[in-house]
Amino acid sequence: MSKTPQAIRGTQDIFGPDAEAFAFVVETFERVRKLYRFRRVEMPVFEKTEVFSRAIGETTDVVSKEMYSFEDRGGDSLTLRPEFTAGIARAYLSNGWQQHAPLKVATHGPLFRYERPQKGRYRQFHQIDAEIIGAAEPQADVDLLAMADQLLKELGIEGVTLHLNTLGDGDSREAWRAALVEHFRAVKDELSEDSQERLEKNPLRILDSKDRRDIAFVADTPKIDQFLSDDAWAFFDAVTSGLDAAGVKWKRAESLVRGLDYYRHTAFEFIPDEGSEAASKLGSQSTILGGGRYDGLMESLGGAPTPAVGWAAGIERLAMLVGEKGEGRPEVGVISENRAHDDAAMQFASALRHAGYSVELGATGNPKKRFDKMRRFDPVGLVVLKDGAVSYRSEATGRLSQDSIRSAVDHLVFELEN
Repeated sequence: MSKTPQAIRGTQDIFGPDAEAFAFVVETFERVRKLYRFRRVEMPVFEKTEVFSRAIGETTDVVSKEMYSFEDRGGDSLTLRPEFTAGIARAYLSNGWQQHAPLKVATHGPLFRYERPQKGRYRQFHQIDAEIIGAAEPQADVDLLAMADQLLKELGIEGVTLHLNTLGDGDSREAWRAALVEHFRAVKDELSEDSQERLEKNPLRILDSKDRRDIAFVADTPKIDQFLSDDAWAFFDAVTSGLDAAGVKWKRAESLVRGLDYYRHTAFEFIPDEGSEAASKLGSQSTILGGGRYDGLMESLGGAPTPAVGWAAGIERLAMLVGEKGEGRPEVGVISENRAHDDAAMQFASALRHAGYSVELGATGNPKKRFDKMRRFDPVGLVVLKDGAVSYRSEATGRLSQDSIRSAVDHLVFELEN
C-alpha cells in the first residue's frame, strides 16, 4: 500500500480557528482599502523571470537564492512571484495604466520564496499589498501610512509603532552612498564575505547586516541626515506633519534603510513595542508591515521615471497577532425530527439564509441524533419541525430577539401552509 503524500516543506494547510483568523485579516483589509479608495487588482502568480531580476536586483538574496524559477515548454524562464510590487509595476507599464495616475491599487494572495521555514515564515506565504503609483507628493505617503495604521487598529493589533526614516532624493542618496563606500573600504577585510561583496554594488545593504563582524562597524557610519538636500528635508517634514495631522504615531528610525537603488525618501516599518504582546508572539520576526517610496523602479523595467510608494504585510504574521478566531455560533439552527420533513427544513433554512441569517441545518444523519449534533453548534435560535408542527426557541440577544425570528418563522409557516 502506497504511503499518503505529505505537504511540501514550507507550506501549510490552514483550517479551523487559524483559517478564521486568516479570513478576518483579508476581510478587514478589503473593507479598509475601500475606505481609502484603493482599487482591487489581481496579478498573475508567475511572471517572466526578468521582471523580478530587473526590479528586485540581481545581487539580492531574493533573486540569487530564493526564487522559484523554471523553464516552460516554450523555453521561457518564468518565476513564481516572490513579491507583488514588481508585477504591479510591469502591469502599470504594459497595460497603459498610466492613464489612471495617480493610481491607488491593492491586492492579496500567495507568494513564493525558497528560504528556511520558521515561525510565521513559509515558502508559500500570503501578503496583503497596497501601492500608489504616479503621485510624487508626500501626501501620498501619508495616505498610504494612515491606511496601514487604521488597518492594524481595526485588526485589534496593539502595542505597535510606525518606525520612519528618509533616504533622501537621488542626489542625497548618491552622496550618502559614496560616504558609506569610503567608510567601509577602510575596514573591508574585517567585514563578512557577503558585505565585502556588497560594498561596491550596494553598500546600504551592509547597514541591514545581522553578522556580528559587520555590526561593529555600522554604529559609527555616516548618517543620511548629513547629506539631505533642502528639498529632501522639506519632503520628510511634510510626511511627518501629515502623519501628526492624521493621528498616526511614529518614531524616527535612522538605521532603517532600503538597499535597492530605486528607493527614495520615505522608508517605514510597523514594529511591535518592546515588551508588548505582539513582540512576544512574533519573536525575532519583528516587522509587521513595511514599505517605502520607490521612485526609480519603473525605469529599471524600461518605463519613464514614475513616482510610487507602497507597502506589504504577511497575512500569516498578522493572523498570529489577531489570535484564534472561532467560527461563531449559528444564528439559527433548523432540525427536522422526521425525514418526511427534511424538505420543509431545507425550505426554512434557505429562506432564513436569504433573509440574512446564518443557519446550521440539522437534516442529515440519524434523526434521533440530530439534537445532539445541533447542541455542539449551540445556535442562538432553534426551529424544530415535527409531525407537521413547528416549534421555536431563542435567546433574546442582539438582532436575534424572540420577536425577530419568530416573525420570520410564522411567515414561513404561513407560506408552507398556503
